[in-house]
Amino acid sequence: LIRSINDPEHPLTLEELNVVEQVRVKVNDAESTVAVEFTPTIPHCSMATLIGLSIKVKLIRSLPERFKLDVRITPGTHASEHAVNKQLADKERVAAALENSHLLEVVNQCLSARS
Repeated sequence: LIRSINDPEHPLTLEELNVVEQVRVKVNDAESTVAVEFTPTIPHCSMATLIGLSIKVKLIRSLPERFKLDVRITPGTHASEHAVNKQLADKERVAAALENSHLLEVVNQCLSARS
């Protein structure tokens, strides 16, 4: 579901950039949980929150509502790891971000299929 998400700054997918890898995705159907760790391309990536938001939105739109999602940065791979993880885990912040039409447009571009 997330391998084909486009990077906001590069003409490549998150999988092509090794931002997402199958080994960092944990699905527990019995407990209805999905945990994704993603690795930004550089330790000071300014797009880390946007990438995480794009992953989260793709999963929200694709999976049944019963799933609890945990999207976070791979430990030790980003300078602002704690702050980004806190934002991505905050339901109100995520909801507010998706009410921002410009931000939603950028997320939708990341999720759109390349032509």
